[in-house]
Parts: sequence; structure tokens; C-alpha cells
Amino acid sequence: MHASRTVRTHDADHAVSRTVRLPGEGPGGALSEPAERVAVAFEGLAAGAEPLTWGQWSLWEAMVRHGSWMPLGGTKALEPGTGLADLAAELRYLVTRYPSMRTRLRFDGGPEPLQEVAGAGEVLLEVHDAPADGDPAATAAAVEAHHRHAPLDVAADWPVRMAVVRHRGAPTHLVALICHLATDAAGARTMLREVAERSTAPAEGLQPLDQARWQRSPAGQRQDGRALRHHEQLLRSAPLLPPHPLSGSTPPPGPRYWTAELHARALGPAAAAVARRTGATPTTVLLALYAVALARATGVNPVVLRPMVGNRFRPGLADVVCMLSQLGLCSVDLAGATVDEAVDRTRRATLGAYKHGYYDPRRFAELLDRVSRERGAGLDVSRVFNDRRAEVPDDGGPVPAAAELRAAGERSGFRWADRTDRPSERLFLNVEDRSDGVLLSFTADVHHVPAERVEPLLRDLEGLAVAAAHDPAVPSGVH
Repeated sequence: MHASRTVRTHDADHAVSRTVRLPGEGPGGALSEPAERVAVAFEGLAAGAEPLTWGQWSLWEAMVRHGSWMPLGGTKALEPGTGLADLAAELRYLVTRYPSMRTRLRFDGGPEPLQEVAGAGEVLLEVHDAPADGDPAATAAAVEAHHRHAPLDVAADWPVRMAVVRHRGAPTHLVALICHLATDAAGARTMLREVAERSTAPAEGLQPLDQARWQRSPAGQRQDGRALRHHEQLLRSAPLLPPHPLSGSTPPPGPRYWTAELHARALGPAAAAVARRTGATPTTVLLALYAVALARATGVNPVVLRPMVGNRFRPGLADVVCMLSQLGLCSVDLAGATVDEAVDRTRRATLGAYKHGYYDPRRFAELLDRVSRERGAGLDVSRVFNDRRAEVPDDGGPVPAAAELRAAGERSGFRWADRTDRPSERLFLNVEDRSDGVLLSFTADVHHVPAERVEPLLRDLEGLAVAAAHDPAVPSGVH
């Protein structure tokens, strides 16, 4: 490996409070110094400082609560012939075009942080050399793990980390990690598309500094007021839960928040069949199935849910690379419904969640605290649903036969993926695509939901979809 040398660098540890240095995620590990650090200069528009946007606030609070900078991204193999200069140009394009990629937080403007967009600066591109007789993919995996694990100082470090792996002098892999505060999944998809196209048209839409100014305007305050009234009505009518809605064994010792994964091989085509028949989106179908599975497991109905709202349908926000997603709030009454009827009721309930899913999360937190004190400890809205998949049009293909779906469901694999004491919601379901199925990643507070009830709940969700794929009269079983 080459001796480490720095082309040009900057001091990333200057007099900044360690309280803003957030840990990373993943199994870190020792990593040799990079062979090079290439300083990539940038100069972009939209510089300045403003309070955090509502979307940034929602994510910042989650980052602090979880104690993580929540990195997005990963590793990709490079096309042969890709040069170091090409990758430096890609990094320069990112931080020049997108203000969120050159945004850091300031903590000297009062009790709350500010977002500060830099007009110019330098960001470092690391270069790591894989051993000549080694596997560059293994080196790339080690580089990614290191950078996921390494803390991020949100006041001093840029939100994007990029590293190149070379093998025998040629770049073979690119590792790119971005702090979640800079973008959500929809923004990341826009960024990837425009990076591939090298679009030179001006970035469209309200950038974060503009969003912050609009949110303080009379129009923004009216939006927030309507959302607050909608949320208060739902919180005051939500059913109060018993102390332990899922009875089971004594909570296990050790970490409190357990994450399970169900690699559901039948869920995708089965839910798509229900979506085609009902005219709902696949996301709405999965949310309805989640609600039904919860109601069947707990015996509590209506079901209060917090679906993730992308907010991209709002004027000026469709393709902005930034953090816009916020948790909505809805209540679904499933009593006596078939699965198809549950989907229809969920669709109607989520209209309000989407309409009012753009709000000041600080005011919502104050509202939730006040209503919880008035109504008692049984008020629980910690049931989060986040479909991270991109919407894909129905291809019109035939629905797999019922027997084929059941056989695929029997191949679905369950495993426990993680246990931690980092605070989370009581129930948090993430949905992601896999090449041969759908991944349900479910985090549960095992002091509230016994660990032994998690796998049956997830398998019930998939089983409901399989049963309803060819039968519109399948009952939800909720009374």
C-alpha cells in the first residue's frame, strides 16, 4: 500500500462541541490510512443560514434520540476505465448542485441549531489501495464499514463521505455515504438520476433555505395550524391501550429494542394483486395489512398508525434533494371489514395523514405531551410504517396462482437482525425491495411487545396478502 499523503486538507476538529458529534452505525473496525486525500473544491449558489426546516427537525430529533447520524448509501463497483478525476468530478457535481450536500449545522444562534449552506469550500475524496493480491471488494466493504461507524460532527464535517478503492492502480469501487439529514430516499433517487445524466439545468424547486422561510410565512403557519388541529382531533379520539396489549413472557434482560427481518417471498405479488383489484397503491395495501395484523394481535381497534409522508406532491418539492419526509397520523377502524374493505378504509384514512403530514414537529411534540397528560399513559401513537420502495407501475402481468403464492410464502425466511438500547418507536416497520421478495424490517420494544409475538405478526401480514390475492371476500378477522 502507498504511504499516506494528503493533497490538501482542512481541520475538521476545530473548537466544536462534542455534543454534536454523532456516532455512526454498523460494525466499525480498524482501517489503514488512505493512500491519498484529494481536496475537491466547490462553489455553489444558495448560501446562507436559516432555522431548520420541518423535515430537518423531524430527522434531527430522531438522530439525537437514536444517537446516530443515520448514513444512507453504500458501495458500487465501477466501470472499467473510470478514472480518479471522473470520481472527483462526480463529488464536485454533488456538492455544487445540491445545497443540502454542503450544509452543516450551527449551534451559536440560540437554543436551537441553524442550517448553514456554504457557498464555497473543499470536500475530501479518500483513495484506498487494495492489496495487489487481494480482493478489492473486501477492501471496499472495510472502507464502508469504517465510515458508517466513524462519528460525524454535524457542525464541522460535510454530510457526504466519498472514498475510492483502487486495485493495481485502477479505481474499482466507489463508497458513498450521506447523512440522512441531507436527503430522504426520494431525494436520493433524484440525485442518482441527475448524477447519471449530469444534468446542467438549474435545480428545480424550493431548496431548504427557501423552505425554512416559507414555513415561517403566513401561508406556512396556516398549514401548520391546520395540521395541528387535525392531529389533536385524532389524538383525543384514539383508543387507549392497556399497559401490555400483547401478553407474553417477562421482558428479556439486555437490550430493549429488537429488530427482526422477514424476507417475504410472496408478499410483493400478493399485495400487487390486491392493489390491482382495489385500485389502491401497493403502499396503501401494505399499510392496511399492517393495521389488520396489529389489530388481530392486540385486539385493539381502531388502529392508530404513523405512516411516513414523503411530501413530494406539494408545490415546488417534487425533485428537491433534501429531507422532506415526516410522520403522518391516521386512525383506521377495521371492525367487520374484509381485507379489500380494510384497504379502502386505510386509503381514506391516509388522505388526511398525507394532507396534514407537513408540520412543525416541535409543536406536534408539545401537543402529544399535553394530550397524553390529560388522557393518561394508554395513549400510544408509536406504530410507524415506512415504505422505502420506489413506486413501480403495474406491469399488467398475470397474478401467480394461489398454490404458487402459498409455496412462496412457505419459503419466506425470518431472522433477528439487531438488538440495541438506542431508543426507537415501540413498533417501526420498514419495507424494502429485494431481488426475490420484499424485506420487512420490524423494530419492536420488547418491554411492550414480547419477542415471541413478532414473527407470528409479520407472517400473519404476509399470510393475509396471500389469502386475499385471489379472494376479495377474505375477512380481516377484526371485531
